Parts: sequence; C-alpha cells; structure tokens
Amino acid sequence: MGIAGKNGSGKTTLARLLNGLLLPSAGSVMVNGMDTRQRRHIREIRRQVAMVFQNPDNQLVSPVIEEEIAFGPENLNLPLREIEIRVEEALQIVGLEELRHKSPHMLSGGQKQRVAIAAALAMRPACLVLDEPTSMLDQTCRQGILDYLRELNNRQGITIILISHNMEDLAGAGRIIVLQEGSIVRDAPPWEIFNQAGQTLDLKPPNIVRLAQMLRKRGCLLDERISTLEQMENSICRLLKSTT
Repeated sequence: MGIAGKNGSGKTTLARLLNGLLLPSAGSVMVNGMDTRQRRHIREIRRQVAMVFQNPDNQLVSPVIEEEIAFGPENLNLPLREIEIRVEEALQIVGLEELRHKSPHMLSGGQKQRVAIAAALAMRPACLVLDEPTSMLDQTCRQGILDYLRELNNRQGITIILISHNMEDLAGAGRIIVLQEGSIVRDAPPWEIFNQAGQTLDLKPPNIVRLAQMLRKRGCLLDERISTLEQMENSICRLLKSTT
C-alpha cells in the first residue's frame, strides 16, 4: 500500500502513529486489536509493525552489519540460535551475506537502506512501514530498493506500507491513500489516483502514466488501468493482437 501527499500532509505523523512512536491526541490507533496508547502492548506492536526511515544513518547504531541486524531480536531475549537464524535469513533476503562483517557506515546509501530493512525483517514483522526510503538514493539504488520491497510482499507475505511524495515509487502499489492536512482525501488503486493526480490531487503522475494519457489523446485505445511499464506493455500487446 502507498501513502501519498504533499509536504506537511501528515505522512510521517501517520507512519509514527502506526507503531506507537507517536500517540494519538484524539481517537485511537489499533494494531491487531492492540491499542498503541496502552504501554503493555507497545513491545508487541513494534515487533509486528517495523519501521524504516528516510535516512538510514539515523537508525543504524551498531559498528558491524550482523550486529545491527541482531540488535532487535536480542532485545526480544530470543535464544542465541534463533537470533543467528534470523540474522542469516535477513542477510540472504537483502543480499548482503558477503558484507556481514563490515561497518554499515562504510556502505553506499542503497546498501545502508538494505541493512535497515534487514534489521526490521529480523524482527519477523507482519507489516513493514517505510517513510520516504528512496528519497536520498539515485535511480539505480531506488529501483533496487523498490524491487526488494515487491519481493518481500510477494514471497514473504509481509504487508508493505510505502510512504513517498514520488509517485514513481508508488506505481506498483495495490492501493494508494492520499493525505491532505492530516485527512484522507482519496483511497483507490494507483491508476485511479494517477489519472486524477494532476487535476484535483496536486500530485505529479509517473512518466509512464503521462505517456499513456498522451497516447490516448492521439487516438491510441490503451487500457485506462495503466500505472506501470509492465501494464503499458501488456496493454500495447493486447491492442496489437486485436488489430491483426
């Protein structure tokens, strides 16, 4: 799921509310039936809802990668063998096995984000919340992180909540919630959000969506439900088959 909105719309506040880093001033936030305002639930809530922030340097605390990944499970007082298993699995998922003994602060921005994600995965969360995780990365690193997140959702079954002001990052989401001044103004599939993005939502749609819109204006009968390159390719293939 994607969370979108302009700066100041409440995206980061929502992220911090989801695992009890912030408490609601009104109403309540429930995670699997647990109220974040009740201190006895906070430990379990933060195990189930893991956070990855915009700047990994702000959350990496250990001098060695494998120690960073083990930090969370150690705080759960898990047996040593269980911690070792979780560290190994997390390293394999993000592809950092060969760097396990290096300092995370010696890595590239994309690699640091993978360490932060691995540390979150070692907690075996049901949900992973990422607040602008690609904003400090170049295009190659950004795509790599997005691919990892998609794989985590598809293969591990982890719910991904990705917060971003960049609509390109959210193109592959199952749904997008748009915030304005702390309120939900739209909750719909990406293609619906993007087709309205430049009209009523004050958001810039992905380039692939803008291309599809231009082609439709020129008479190309493309599917309306296009938000990714793969969907564009599939729509063009169907169109070509129908004309042969």
